[in-house]
Amino acid sequence: MASLEIRSIDKFYGQTQALFDVSLSIGKGEFVTLLGPSGSGKTTLLKILAGFEGVSSGTITLDGRDITTLLPETRNFGLVFQGYALFPHMSVRDNIAYPLKVRRVAKGEIDARVRAMLDLVQLARFIDRKPSELSGGQQQRVALARALVFKPDLLLLDEPMSALDKKLRVDLQQELRAIHQTLGTTFINVTHDQEEAMHMSDRIAVMNHGRIEQFDSAFTLYRRPQSRFVADFVGKSNIFTGELVPGSAGLTFRGEGLAVPLGPADRAPGKVDLMLRPEDIAIETDPPGPGRIALPARVLQATYSGDRALYALKLDAGPEISAWGTARSGIHPEGAAVLACFAPQDCTLIG
Repeated sequence: MASLEIRSIDKFYGQTQALFDVSLSIGKGEFVTLLGPSGSGKTTLLKILAGFEGVSSGTITLDGRDITTLLPETRNFGLVFQGYALFPHMSVRDNIAYPLKVRRVAKGEIDARVRAMLDLVQLARFIDRKPSELSGGQQQRVALARALVFKPDLLLLDEPMSALDKKLRVDLQQELRAIHQTLGTTFINVTHDQEEAMHMSDRIAVMNHGRIEQFDSAFTLYRRPQSRFVADFVGKSNIFTGELVPGSAGLTFRGEGLAVPLGPADRAPGKVDLMLRPEDIAIETDPPGPGRIALPARVLQATYSGDRALYALKLDAGPEISAWGTARSGIHPEGAAVLACFAPQDCTLIG
């Protein structure tokens, strides 16, 4: 049975609707991310879960107990803010201990729990420092320890890494994932960073204009998106608009200069989008073997990235596309004639 059940949540601000019939089932101990662009409703949903905002309709239950109208302080949820919200006049020790003091936990237990948290986030040697004496990453870990020290039923994370540089974000993502696996606490993270969501989450809820577009694992979102928005928002993609037409060997996608034989398929002919990821396209100068499709193209731009390069290509009979190509022995120059090659089974139909 799911630990957290969000059922048919609507949220209005006056006449403006921010959330539309949002429902999620989150299992105990899962790491779930709410992913979407600005204005998608992910922060509004997090505030509702925290108790800072009420719902216009719908319910939230935790282990079968209705918590929809509970005050924030009675939910036993930890929260890590985007700006960390550490007390500047307190030491690391006192910042982490604060939630336990409020709950009137015995001093000996407070000391033991604070020490355990400091070991978990690898900050024991900074116990007496003030937040101003710590780096951004260290402050983030203090905020995390403070949010976990009272053993919350659930931890809410409001874009806690958005202010950090890329390398530090990647390092802290790995640490946060390890802490989650150690504790087994349910984590719900909010971010607009696709890589962060995919690296850390068991499942991701992709939000758009106040609705859940898809709630799945990172692999399923990337390889089997259920909407054009998900296909376009999660990772880079080439999306072609066309239709499925029947033939003697099954269905064929036709549109925007493409003719892709898909064979027998449990789908009706009609309008559809076709997605092809850049890494599924090989850039060649010689015709490929049987079973692969080759589209003549010219190189518009190549962005070098170590052992590979991201190419912008203009198809001779179609639109511009993106493709990853090997770069170990150099890259194709701008204007070079190439073949964009792929297999039909690497294509995904959407809609």
